[in-house]
Amino acid sequence: MPRLPSKVSYMAFCPNCGSAVDGKFCAKCGAAVGVGTDPPASGSTFTPQTPSAGGTGLTDNVAAALCYIPIIGLIFLLIEPYNRNKLIRFHAFQSLFLLAAVIALNIVLGVLGSMMLSLYFLWSLIHLAEVVLWLFLIFKTFSGAKVLLPVIGPIAEKQA
Repeated sequence: MPRLPSKVSYMAFCPNCGSAVDGKFCAKCGAAVGVGTDPPASGSTFTPQTPSAGGTGLTDNVAAALCYIPIIGLIFLLIEPYNRNKLIRFHAFQSLFLLAAVIALNIVLGVLGSMMLSLYFLWSLIHLAEVVLWLFLIFKTFSGAKVLLPVIGPIAEKQA
């Protein structure tokens, strides 16, 4: 039977910014880590974010990323704890405005595509770009970054 090592190593995380720390100070923000404390019994000590207001269990970045699913974005604008959060409202409005722009673009391309069959390839590329943009927005929002789309973003900020 193999023996387990007597000392278990663990990865420390900065309680201020959450990045991995090798030593007593965070290289990213400079905060002291683990000074005067014992190592945790299991796993890391970092909690990514606190849950959103209302105690629903969803963090702000998860709720904001879910807003890019069109129906979910509309629901977050109607549900009480989320419709007061400025970040979640921004992403919900930006998602809905982007959905309206995509629908309008698809209608225009559908009319033009029915007139000229040669636009079918262009239509396919535009659909692929729409999906990639949506996935990019979900990923960046989940990561905590705020992506402001060129025309739609400022309008969404005013609504939020």
